Amino acid sequence: MEETGENIGKKSFGKKIVENLSGIFLPVINLITAASIIKSVLILLVSFGVMTRENGIYRIFYAVSDGFFYFMPFFLAATASKQWKTDMFISMMIPVAMLYPDLVVILENGPAFPFLGINVPQAIYHSSVIPVLLAVGLLKFVEMPCDRLLPDVIKGFVKPIICMCIVLTFTFLLFGPLGTWIGSGLTKLFFILYDWNSVVAGAFMGLLIQPMVAIGAHWAIVPIALNNIATQGFDVIMPLLAGAVYGQAGASFAVAQKCKKSTEKGKIDRQIAIQSGFTACLGVTEPALYSINLPRVWPMVWGCVAGAFGGALAGISGNHCISFAFPSILTCVAFVGPGFVLFMLSMLLSFVLGFVLTL
Repeated sequence: MEETGENIGKKSFGKKIVENLSGIFLPVINLITAASIIKSVLILLVSFGVMTRENGIYRIFYAVSDGFFYFMPFFLAATASKQWKTDMFISMMIPVAMLYPDLVVILENGPAFPFLGINVPQAIYHSSVIPVLLAVGLLKFVEMPCDRLLPDVIKGFVKPIICMCIVLTFTFLLFGPLGTWIGSGLTKLFFILYDWNSVVAGAFMGLLIQPMVAIGAHWAIVPIALNNIATQGFDVIMPLLAGAVYGQAGASFAVAQKCKKSTEKGKIDRQIAIQSGFTACLGVTEPALYSINLPRVWPMVWGCVAGAFGGALAGISGNHCISFAFPSILTCVAFVGPGFVLFMLSMLLSFVLGFVLTL
């Protein structure tokens, strides 16, 4: 009986995590999907020469679609505040500091500046997820003693001051740089593996890139890829990521297949899973990650495993991109060259594996 009780406790804890993630992301999932579709359509129109990036329609609608992801910490601060019952306005002050223009320039480009005698580490906060969630989670525990101990006459203005002093200190010195540290470490490990064996390196990146996206650590790769293209005329990292994208797409479509059409919740989940899988096929995996695969855990795992196989195949191909692009069917022109056929097959292989393994 004790063992059964422990198992029930473990299941309850896991269910609680899933419910928290769902409570945070579900309120904005339709916005994530809408922004993804708008962004994908614009990329498609530019790819086929229907319009240019200088076109006014492109500029305005790209601003709202890309801008949503850029300012995602604001949306997550609001939904996390509602989920964890913190003061929403104090919660919103966290991304205000994270995305303040002057700080963004310094934190992304340097040089470092001192704060409480410590140099603030460089970090990328736009489009990030984990830093703001950790910060709002900490805020929950900072607010409790403030609500209990502060006199009502001064609580209104003293509480935000105390909360910001504590939460922002942890955010800029620990929570924010965490993704950058993880991303930089994994990127260095990737190049060690790539120098040894490109197939192993491809499997490594295919397995881990989507978890990196989930915590915002993938931004560490972008400047390296851009620098490779600027100095060498090509980059070998981006082709290895294609399988991971389509592994998550396949997993999302598998979840749609498994949803019970007989219930209202099943119908809604199926619709979201299909939409998320579609946008992932267009190269934007955030809807599939946050609304479908990550909360259910195993679809995320099998999508990553499928991505590892796709990354290994891309590693065999020796393919590279000649201009910077996140890999997808829409941007495949950037990958035309040696190994292009195997590159395309890596996406197909990962999609099928992600679908079958999850199913």
